[in-house]
Amino acid sequence: MSLKEMTKEELELLSNKDITNLILEEGNKPINTADLFKEIIKLLELPADTFETKIGDYYTALSTDKRFILLSDGTWDLRSRHTSDKVVKITEEDDEDEEDETANTKEEIEEQPEEDNFDDTDDNDYDDDANEELKDLVVIDEDELELEE
Repeated sequence: MSLKEMTKEELELLSNKDITNLILEEGNKPINTADLFKEIIKLLELPADTFETKIGDYYTALSTDKRFILLSDGTWDLRSRHTSDKVVKITEEDDEDEEDETANTKEEIEEQPEEDNFDDTDDNDYDDDANEELKDLVVIDEDELELEE
């Protein structure tokens, strides 16, 4: 069944990703994120402010769905229509950035002078403070309490 033949109620039963799949199948051409989401909003007769509030979630949903690929020109298409060389390789770029950050961090650590990690507080001062706080406490034997009752 094509999108044009479906009622609004039938469309509401589908997820945005499923509607996107139908749009891309029927259109036979790649479409950018904004145009895809605007088409869904139009089909479902959603309020205009939906675009601004939900476009990020929609993009994330497309990114995580294996049926779709993001092409180098910024448009989405069905993965089944393309070979892997046309797919934008977002993960490789992210991995390279993380490796660079890690390398810089290691270099910075090596350049820093070693410092001792000893606490400057005097152990005796701590013991005196703890004893001062505990001086008013009284130890009560539970057996003695039972006898008194």
